[in-house]
Amino acid sequence: MKRANKSMLVLLSTALSTGLVLTACSTDKTASPSASAGTGASPAASAAVEKPKGKVTLDFWTHWGSTTRRPIIEKIISDFNASQDRITVKHTFLPYGDGWTKELAAIAAGNPPDVIIHDISQVAQRASKKQVTNLTPYLAKDNIKDRFFPHLYNAMQYKNEVYALPFVTDTRVLFYNKAVFKEAGLDPEKPPKTWAELEEYSKKIDKINNGKIERLGYHPRLAGGQDVFLNNADGGRPWLDDKGIYINSPARIAALEWYNSWDARLGKKEVDAFKASFGSKTNDPLIAGKLAMKIDAGTFWTQIRDFAAKKEDFGIAAVPEYKAGSGNWSVGGGFTIEIPFGAKHPDESWEFLKYMTDVDAQKYWAQFNFDNVSNIKASNDPELIKDPIYKFTVDNLKNTVLAPVPVAAPDFANLLNPQIDEAILGKQSPKEALDKAQKAIEDLVKQNTK
Repeated sequence: MKRANKSMLVLLSTALSTGLVLTACSTDKTASPSASAGTGASPAASAAVEKPKGKVTLDFWTHWGSTTRRPIIEKIISDFNASQDRITVKHTFLPYGDGWTKELAAIAAGNPPDVIIHDISQVAQRASKKQVTNLTPYLAKDNIKDRFFPHLYNAMQYKNEVYALPFVTDTRVLFYNKAVFKEAGLDPEKPPKTWAELEEYSKKIDKINNGKIERLGYHPRLAGGQDVFLNNADGGRPWLDDKGIYINSPARIAALEWYNSWDARLGKKEVDAFKASFGSKTNDPLIAGKLAMKIDAGTFWTQIRDFAAKKEDFGIAAVPEYKAGSGNWSVGGGFTIEIPFGAKHPDESWEFLKYMTDVDAQKYWAQFNFDNVSNIKASNDPELIKDPIYKFTVDNLKNTVLAPVPVAAPDFANLLNPQIDEAILGKQSPKEALDKAQKAIEDLVKQNTK
């Protein structure tokens, strides 16, 4: 979810100069909601000081400091500040990851920021450790649940209580080069629908001279990664959830075998040498015609739009199905907006959370970042979805799996990924790798649920 072109910056500049003001959020001054009996940090427990009198200043931490994103987030903050006269929000930029580390120290010291942008997959982890404020009492007063895509809202919960609001998300899709399709004798309006077709098309597009790869139709290791395919094959199930652990399912074993078959057919050294020629912008392999198909987040379209000679030479499609009828399952991530435990002004912070997830702020963020946002109405705004590429990414959210990390397995990826890497390197079979990972993660869950 990165990048914007010059035309977007001109549009942003115009919006700034004309003083675009987003719709004001409610300035209801009723008493704060009572604390719920749920586990975690309630608003009452978080606010250990008297309700402030007069204007309140909130410290809002984000990792959005680029020349593209910082002006956008600060414009939304400015509009919120102008929309009412009792809360001022100050933006603090901290590099990605650093802010989250510093937040933990600030919580321990009793002086956290008022609001923070955080990783969407570990809300329950933070709730279980009392690092985040329970928003359930606020939602009882301001029922805004229906604003959000259900799969995002569900990820905000721990023990049936809500601890964050979803802000932005993404989805993986298939981008393809229509010009290369034509050259290879393929119909540019018919992208592959299944893994079998993906491989069939790729073989027709591949150009290999004297063992040197000059062009590939596709390669999962170069343009997608194993997570997309192993989850796609298993009907969109996450690796694990509160009901079970599905690491070594037969479909996932078969998917990892298929993933490895591409290197076996083309040669790992040859593929690595080909990969070394990749670049960015105009030298991105898809844009440069070295790779005819690529699975990436929907925001990759901004790269095509900004750097391809003819953007009409590129198409977008769903991730191909494992088998016909198995589903075009994709994976996604994103970020939340939340109130850290111990924040001094939870009531005012809640007003800001409502504003940031309402239609105008969400539409503005999507319009200038080409990001998928959490608000359903904003996502389907006519001005946004008149762009067929953006509309496709919004529609694709229905096939997108967001996999929150279970509380009982916070470090499961550290047990899973090394085993998969060993399988990709040929040091063990896919079945051996996934069986070992399954056992290790089962042991981890047992240890953490005693």
